[in-house]
Amino acid sequence: MADIYVGVTDRGWYENLRALRAPDEVNFWRPSADRFHALKPGGLFLFKLHYPENAIVGGGVFAHHSVYPLDLTWDAFHERNGVDGLDGMVKRLARYQPALRSLDMAARQKFQIGCLLIEQPFFFAEDDWFPAPGWQQNIVRGKGYSLATAEGQDLLRQVQERLSEPARLATVASPAPRYGEPVLVRPRLGQGSFRIMVTDAYRRRCAITGERVLPVLEAAHIVPYGEGGRHEISNGLLLRSDLHTLFDRGYLNVTPDLRVEVSRRLKEEWENGHEYYALDGAPVSPPERPADRPAPAALIWHRKELFAA
Repeated sequence: MADIYVGVTDRGWYENLRALRAPDEVNFWRPSADRFHALKPGGLFLFKLHYPENAIVGGGVFAHHSVYPLDLTWDAFHERNGVDGLDGMVKRLARYQPALRSLDMAARQKFQIGCLLIEQPFFFAEDDWFPAPGWQQNIVRGKGYSLATAEGQDLLRQVQERLSEPARLATVASPAPRYGEPVLVRPRLGQGSFRIMVTDAYRRRCAITGERVLPVLEAAHIVPYGEGGRHEISNGLLLRSDLHTLFDRGYLNVTPDLRVEVSRRLKEEWENGHEYYALDGAPVSPPERPADRPAPAALIWHRKELFAA
């Protein structure tokens, strides 16, 4: 597995993202649903333009790879997909997947694409673009580099030099850490990445009901972002949209031992809620990785600050 990965993209993607005001994340999407295993989360991912530029123009911290429906990808990232609209994304995809042109809109929106989620992106001013070392013309999608090689060390050095002088960057969203040793860092997730990574961590099923219809599943913050909660999987729950609303409004809670708790206020204030009271005491299905499971401290905060038993 590589320490640094250089992915190939087109100038339109780069220009659209560079024009945004300091995006905290971008989606380096691919037109195919192939899996990506070349780089570990926290590794340095760099952007290289196609011919004729053939230059590295920026990069960021790799967080996650997912295969996701086109319309939900747009909903998660909007212009941070590097296009100006869903129609524009379909047209860009059709360059590489001509079959898209023959599909109706519903089928197009469900079309699966690869999403490489990149955090803390940075974009170099054109004077600071530079060629990828050891690049061969037959490389189409990208190339990995090891820091055990001279090429990898040279690549890291050139990036570090440019990041050490923020005034030379065209756009940058807090480029720290500066990609010194080690290269792997903990990515600070943006909202779109949080949404997709929580969805994948919960195996694309509602944590309470097991619902699998993806368009009605939402990534809920346990501690709201506006209250200091972070975009981290351990601060998230994948919930059906109605349960997400009840959770955010304090009618629904998840206990530290991962059981559902339904507030009496639901009946008192709305004279209904039989369907939801049937869930009281039900177990919550957590992610498989212990680090991704709901943080007990966050669940305690939610019960204390938002939930009214």
